[in-house]
Amino acid sequence: MTFAAMAEASAAAQSLPGETPDADPALLSARGVSHYYGDRPGCRAIDLDLWPGEVLGIVGESGSGKSTLLNLLSGRFPASSGSIHYRDRDGARHDIGRLPEAARRRLLRTEWGFVHQNPRDGLRMRVSAGGNIGERLMACGSRHYGNIRGAALDWLARVEIAADRIDDRPGAYSGGMQQRLQIARNLVSAPRLVFMDEPTGGLDVSVQARLLDLLRQLVRQLDLSVVLVTHDLAVARLLAHRLVVMRRGEIVETGLSDQVLDDPHHAYTQLLASSILQG
Repeated sequence: MTFAAMAEASAAAQSLPGETPDADPALLSARGVSHYYGDRPGCRAIDLDLWPGEVLGIVGESGSGKSTLLNLLSGRFPASSGSIHYRDRDGARHDIGRLPEAARRRLLRTEWGFVHQNPRDGLRMRVSAGGNIGERLMACGSRHYGNIRGAALDWLARVEIAADRIDDRPGAYSGGMQQRLQIARNLVSAPRLVFMDEPTGGLDVSVQARLLDLLRQLVRQLDLSVVLVTHDLAVARLLAHRLVVMRRGEIVETGLSDQVLDDPHHAYTQLLASSILQG
């Protein structure tokens, strides 16, 4: 069953009284999640689900709460209230807020990935490109040097980086190449869920287009689930199956990407969508 069919089939069930966590087939789910910076709300009463194989786009202007929500969902920020659950590859559900730090780190290097807007935040800049990719494999238990280097070469090719650059440090790469290397570092361990924070932000338009094509291919080939934060609605339309529109820390609209952008219902979404046409 596709994520869209699962979403429709379970829409009513999610609100039924007496539902147990194990009854929820979502890969990632948030219920009543809020986060405050002192007295100021970053997110308020967020409910959402992410389905296996789905790319969920979180959009909104700067300060809308989308990055705060991404950090909550990935366990980087603690929730002030509410709960976030993740279903692992064995079918067990985990309350992210109650996971010990060691368990959360294990998820981040095995079943999850996190692609930062600035690739320098997601790379070891003093380690070679091959070392950056191999390091994640070693964190998952790989020890055979030949196999690790072979996997690094394979992933460099998949993200369109020449094999003879494997021993170069990321500082010798262009911004677009650094971002592609960060993607390879995240995907080499075959994660099920990848969080992406403005992955095309700060890149030239031509470099963005190349990276978007690569991301679309990899998401489809690997059947990845993705939570994507972006302020660029054109990027959201191209990559995301479904959109969540945020304003002032709250979700104001959600739905299939084309539906939200072509027939927005909320006045704020209408304003965002019109900015694409005007641009």
